[in-house]
Formats: sequence, structure tokens, C-alpha cells
Amino acid sequence: MQVAIHARTSRLGLRSTPEQEHILRQAAAASHKSLTEFVLDAACKAAEQTLLDQRLFVLPSNQSQMFLDLLDRPESSNGGLDDLFAHTAPWQH
Repeated sequence: MQVAIHARTSRLGLRSTPEQEHILRQAAAASHKSLTEFVLDAACKAAEQTLLDQRLFVLPSNQSQMFLDLLDRPESSNGGLDDLFAHTAPWQH
């Protein structure tokens, strides 16, 4: 297995309460990670989940076929969608 190594060149700063710092340090130690590694891993997992929640949805079975039928319809012009897709998603900047 090949692991990609990327230089950490960006800096993030944050403030916490002493209680928050304490629990983060305890969790990092329990995970055998540095505080930075633990916080970055947790934040990235939360960020990915937030983004997936914006893209993934589940339909009840009685609505799935209706949705698929709508997807299969021939496309029609939609100015609002044209405008939406002309912009880069905020998390891709």
C-alpha cells in the first residue's frame, strides 16, 4: 500500500475552552495521535460527512420509480440550473 505524503503548508488556528482542549488531548492520546492529527482527522471526517449529506438522499420505495422516471425524461432548458452550475461549489475554492 502506497501512502501519499503531502507537505502541510496551510495553517489553521482555533481557540478552545480548557475543557475542550483537555478532552481533545485525551482522545488524541487514546488514539495514539498528536493533537494536530486527531483534530484534523476528526474535522475532515465531519466535513466530508457534511458534504455527503448535501449530495446523498434516500427516497421511500414508492417514490423511487417516480424519481427515476423524472431523471429519464428528456432535458429541457432551465436558466436557474444553468446559473447554478456556472458557479464553483464553495468547498472547491
